[in-house]
Amino acid sequence: MATAPASTAQAEPASAWRRAWPWIKRIGTWVFFAGVAWLLVQQARAIDWDEVMTAFSRLPASTLAMAGGLVALSFTLYSTFDLLGRHITGHGLRAGTVMAVTFVSYAFNLNLGSLVGGVAFRYRLYSRLGLDNATITRVLGFSMLTNWLGYMVVAGTAFCFWPLDLPADWKIGNSGLRLLGAALLALAAAYLALCAVASDRTWHLRGHAWQPPALRLALLQLLMSCTNWCLMGGVVWLLLQRQVPYPEVLAVLLVGAVAGVITHVPAGLGVLEAVFVALLSHRLPPGQILAGLIGYRALYYLAPLAIATLGYLAMEARAKRLAAGTPVA
Repeated sequence: MATAPASTAQAEPASAWRRAWPWIKRIGTWVFFAGVAWLLVQQARAIDWDEVMTAFSRLPASTLAMAGGLVALSFTLYSTFDLLGRHITGHGLRAGTVMAVTFVSYAFNLNLGSLVGGVAFRYRLYSRLGLDNATITRVLGFSMLTNWLGYMVVAGTAFCFWPLDLPADWKIGNSGLRLLGAALLALAAAYLALCAVASDRTWHLRGHAWQPPALRLALLQLLMSCTNWCLMGGVVWLLLQRQVPYPEVLAVLLVGAVAGVITHVPAGLGVLEAVFVALLSHRLPPGQILAGLIGYRALYYLAPLAIATLGYLAMEARAKRLAAGTPVA
């Protein structure tokens, strides 16, 4: 009985896979879109829109305008984080394109969580623009490192030098918070020291190569990220109508940011509010705290999400018009 040559037998499954691949990609795309739409609907249903409008109506227009200005500055600054990744990878996308991708990813990251926003959107958008996975991974990793490097320094400083009135039932007291702050500052200092002495060395971890940036670039990372976290604190401080000292508001926001990450709740919904009420209710009525935080969510989360959704749809439409496999400059 005659048998097909081995090369032919191997070629047939490969050919079938190539024929099926366009359909797999198409189905995967629709599943992705359906998942994003579902998450957006769930997020919208979790918001009490009447309460949002009531809270806004109680805030002075000048306060909203100043807070909105800080939000715009913060998003603009964060949108430049991936430009640092462009510098270290040398990819050819234009600065405006990179900032647009970063803006969209950041807005979805805040509202839907890091896996959907910070990771999935970056991989999808950058790959559609012609970047390979290895380059995207390096850009994403450097951007995340930039964000949390600033957090370590700002939070470490706040926890060490601006103690909070923590509830008695919290598992960590002010002494523990100071130790945590010192540890965060030590980690940031260790990173800067590594960049100063070993920026010419490369480490390999699970198939990924990592080389510390030069000290000047690391200091730029630090400056950009610290400024961004301080701008975020400024938004909340303004919306609480400056009735609590700014350093204390910033410290509470930093505690809430980590609590939101630990709980894995999209947008930290409810977590941030609980932390602020627990730590500031001795200074302000809970209703006033919640009103300020609703304004913060509307300005810093929901408004950018609406813009990012339109921007994402525009990017998808643009990518469809591009010739297959043609990188975007």
